[in-house]
Amino acid sequence: MPTSSGLRPLEAARIPIDPEAVLAALATPVIVVDDEDRIRLVNPAAEQFFDAGASVLAGVALSELVPSDSPIFALVEQARLSHGTVSEFGMHLETPRLGQRLVSLSVGPVVERPGHVVLSFHELSLAQKIDRQLTHRHAARSVTGMAAILAHEVKNPLSGIRGAAQLLEQTANEADQELTRLICDEADRIVALVDRMDVFSDPHPFEQDAVNIHEVLERARKVAQNGFGRHVRFIEEYDPSLPPVRGNRDRLVQVFLNLIKNAAEAVPDEGGEITLTTAYQHGIRLAVPGSDSRVHLPLVVSVQDNGDGIPEDLQQHLFDPFVTTKRNGTGLGLALVAKIIGDHGGVIEFDSQPRRTIFRALLPMVTRDGAAE
Repeated sequence: MPTSSGLRPLEAARIPIDPEAVLAALATPVIVVDDEDRIRLVNPAAEQFFDAGASVLAGVALSELVPSDSPIFALVEQARLSHGTVSEFGMHLETPRLGQRLVSLSVGPVVERPGHVVLSFHELSLAQKIDRQLTHRHAARSVTGMAAILAHEVKNPLSGIRGAAQLLEQTANEADQELTRLICDEADRIVALVDRMDVFSDPHPFEQDAVNIHEVLERARKVAQNGFGRHVRFIEEYDPSLPPVRGNRDRLVQVFLNLIKNAAEAVPDEGGEITLTTAYQHGIRLAVPGSDSRVHLPLVVSVQDNGDGIPEDLQQHLFDPFVTTKRNGTGLGLALVAKIIGDHGGVIEFDSQPRRTIFRALLPMVTRDGAAE
């Protein structure tokens, strides 16, 4: 119903809104290119998507970001000619900077600026990432239950088997002693494997404090460089203004030491590089099971390597127990990573292509009252 001024109630209450503020609030990467396909505007999500700041991207030709034969250019031209929005779903976008990504793209004209178009990129949704993270957590829980069963049903009987083999060895001839020693060695090997899984069955909550994540990464890097990572060049890209993480320092060191060790084993002997990155990312929240509360996960810690990548047939099961590409690996390292990150209320995810594999841990930060936010 119109008011006395002739305006409808919604129009009467309207206040000026800054379009750039709206653009900055979007989690979707958005860029604007002019009639020469040069970038004129990007939002913060696009800066993160293209791994470059607005000052770097301003004025850059679109062909410097994506291959010149990309279907993106056909969509841009179609939007200009049709004066309407066009979209393509399931587009493979591959560049040296981005690696390979599966995106949906919408392109529409800017009416006030002839020749200018807006490109909106939609990558793997956060909901899908969270679903995948819940799968990782279920995998870690399955190891927890398995560890308790193994300790009771396997480890204890093995002690009796080993003891019996030792008794037989005392009266056996030389040929049979070789067999009894084999029994003892194999029993010890299985017990050692079960012992490694004990960490999964620990029911006690661990202490959590405000942790400087850069000190955690520095500790893990030093251990790596003095041991298994001597052949690797480490690159550190840290955000020094990052707030503390709410967590357990020793367990976080264990997480990133595992990730760095996997990366060091994946990189080539010559020219191997591992990049450690920290960043603050707005807008990511995770529901707390059994409650209506939400945990903010703004702290992103990444471990990137330039190895051959993870085989595609393993990627869906990478955090499952006993899944490994290593000849002598147990397949428990990433399952443990998933459990510890889950215990911190965080998310672990990865992207893998040849020469560019990234593991990202999304973690809560500490609020003023010391709790996780």
